[in-house]
Amino acid sequence: MLKTILLGSCVFVQGTFVRMLPDGRMSVNVDGRIFSGTPVKAAA
Repeated sequence: MLKTILLGSCVFVQGTFVRMLPDGRMSVNVDGRIFSGTPVKAAA
């Protein structure tokens, strides 16, 4: 499943969902690299 996360204050990364971390952050896989950041909620 494709997910988007926020790194820092203005950098977004979109990749395949890996896992949720205990502190509420989400990890995604992008071309073999794992990034962790704040999940972006879907627009209503």
